[in-house]
Amino acid sequence: MKEDDILLRIITNETKNSIENLNVVTPAMYESLFSKYAFENNTTINNNEDTANHFLNEQISQLTDMQTKTSENVQKLSDNTNKALSAIKGKDETLLMEVLQEAKSLRSEVEKLKKSVYKDELTHAYNRKWLHDNMLDHESKNLKESGSLAIIDINYFKIINDTHGHIVGDKILIFITNELKKISENIIRYGGDEFIIIFCNNTKKETAISQLIDIRDNILKKHMKIKSASFKVSFSVGAQEFKRGDNINDVIEKADKSMYDDKKEIKKRVTGI
Repeated sequence: MKEDDILLRIITNETKNSIENLNVVTPAMYESLFSKYAFENNTTINNNEDTANHFLNEQISQLTDMQTKTSENVQKLSDNTNKALSAIKGKDETLLMEVLQEAKSLRSEVEKLKKSVYKDELTHAYNRKWLHDNMLDHESKNLKESGSLAIIDINYFKIINDTHGHIVGDKILIFITNELKKISENIIRYGGDEFIIIFCNNTKKETAISQLIDIRDNILKKHMKIKSASFKVSFSVGAQEFKRGDNINDVIEKADKSMYDDKKEIKKRVTGI
């Protein structure tokens, strides 16, 4: 992926996140916000039509591939069901074993499709769709389990991007994700340099924060080396306990407030990169 493409995706994500809770968004509002984030990322967008066509064609290609795979799997499932019915009716154990093997293969293909739908392309963390489909009640959009939700935000991330470029910034995002995966598989890239970590099984927020601070302290012991440059990376963390039926937006809001309190404190200790 070219650096310009990466930058456009970053600006797009920042714009989408800023309008998520708005009831109405006009084209002019979107353009204004997009221009604002483009300016903050020190870039200008030229040849809008060519850029739009490029990404539209890319998205269409991905959707076409997914649609083709889905259609193929639906046909396999239909064929397998017919075989199973014939095997049961005829008490054909050999055919039943064949159906079983095909069902296992089909399940593997479906799991691959699910991973592609729920995966953040850059970091391979989960995306927001995974959070909504797996942690929330489909009707109420409230949490289905009890535990703690932690949110982290990388400190001085804009300075890293401005100083070393967005490709380096992307490598930092991947590095942070891999470190977070050491304590939990439920890592969601929520937007830009912000991640959500879900701790289930009634985990207390003190436990969640303690584990994340240990990760942060280990990261702070390392120096990120880019050519001749060397710098440190840290993040701020906040957490909020939740129980089944809690509204996720309320939980995130409380965790976010806790995170910004931590950001004030960590920036007293870590004054730059």
